[in-house]
Amino acid sequence: MYRVAIITSSDSGYAGQREDRSGPVIRELVTKAGYQVVHTVLLPDERAMLSAEMARIADGDLADLILTTGGTGFSPRDCTPEATADITERAVPGIPEAMRYLSLQITPRAMLSRASAGIRKGTLIVNLPGSPKAVTECLEYILPALGHGLEILRGDASNCART
Repeated sequence: MYRVAIITSSDSGYAGQREDRSGPVIRELVTKAGYQVVHTVLLPDERAMLSAEMARIADGDLADLILTTGGTGFSPRDCTPEATADITERAVPGIPEAMRYLSLQITPRAMLSRASAGIRKGTLIVNLPGSPKAVTECLEYILPALGHGLEILRGDASNCART
């Protein structure tokens, strides 16, 4: 069972002016898929705070997978991909590419997503969209492949070849 940390990035949510609806959707989907949610946090759109929290989780080996939601758009305060890039050691461009591919079949606005993914130590970090609908669509699409990626990252499998 892989451990998951969920980070919601939202100024209005952090200020108590808006309910976090995407974080609970992530929790529900990953729990249903057999993952263990070990940490959830709601932070403002502050690059240093977001990157520090992701690094703390990865460096402390507190989670195998960090899923972020929010902060991936064009708003001047959206900084989740930059915070992720600040602390990851290896990029994983295929995951956000796959999410955009799926989402483009639903809406042309998917091309505006700046989501990223990367690895720090033994932790995979994936930026998800901020809306519950988009989170559901993207997470349901990538979860089956994430399991195998985590097996390889954590040393439980040796390659990506399908048998």
